[in-house]
Amino acid sequence: MTKDQTIVAKAVADFLRHLRESNASPHTIKAYSGDLANFASYAGSRPWKEIDHIVIRGFLSQLYEKGLGKTSVARSLAALRSLYRWLAREGVVEQNPAKLVATPKLSKKLPRVPTIEEMNSVLDGEMPDVAAFPERDRLMLELLYGCGIRNSELIGINLEDIRLSSEVILIRGKGKKERYVPFGGSATNALAFYLPVRRQVMAEKHKNASALLINRRGGRLTTRSVGRIIKKIAVAKGLSPDVHPHTLRHAFGTHMLEEGADLRAIQELLGHERLATTQRYTQLSMKQVLQVYDQTHPRAK
Repeated sequence: MTKDQTIVAKAVADFLRHLRESNASPHTIKAYSGDLANFASYAGSRPWKEIDHIVIRGFLSQLYEKGLGKTSVARSLAALRSLYRWLAREGVVEQNPAKLVATPKLSKKLPRVPTIEEMNSVLDGEMPDVAAFPERDRLMLELLYGCGIRNSELIGINLEDIRLSSEVILIRGKGKKERYVPFGGSATNALAFYLPVRRQVMAEKHKNASALLINRRGGRLTTRSVGRIIKKIAVAKGLSPDVHPHTLRHAFGTHMLEEGADLRAIQELLGHERLATTQRYTQLSMKQVLQVYDQTHPRAK
């Protein structure tokens, strides 16, 4: 511990180092770094025994006063709970006061999922004039909606990850977990149109990158670029300006369920650890859950 570093700040630094060594998601580490740095600043030189649930509530109140929304405050509380769980395992603390603080109630409203008909109208017609790289942009849409993958997973796909003979893609998900996701004839056709154009771009730019999806300069696409492209095409095709890559992931799960897919199969394809996440993701009503149960469980018939 440096001369000016407090007990809490030292623990936060050690916890973040532990997360990095455990191959935690870079997004998680980045979010926790900011949230826990704020907490360390608020806690000051207090020892752990003086930090109770009252202090933690005071910290959250300060976040509200700074203008943070419920989602950001809930994330900060989740980061604190994770920190305390690790401290308990390390024998630094005996109790987790963050567990005594209620999580802010969040709106469970998800963005409206485009209908199957709306998605077909986007994918079956010509790419609009706003599509600067139409062959690539169609493939992006086919993979996001046809495979249900995350934006970060999409840009991480390399050429060697495509298994054309078996029609599956190796996807690297959260926490470096890998899974194979199938793709169908529409994505195969999109690949067939895109790959020759990709080779031409790479030859012109004298590049030899492994990324499947590239920009016109031959570089790997970023998540921000994908989001901007998807929104532009969606609006041009008459969809809501609220559409973004994650919306297509929602649509993938919802539409598969509507067409009779098994909930656990959807969970596997989406790469969710918990079935509850899949249920929330696919905008399921309890009526739909019961219907799936009645139709599929051998003791329900």
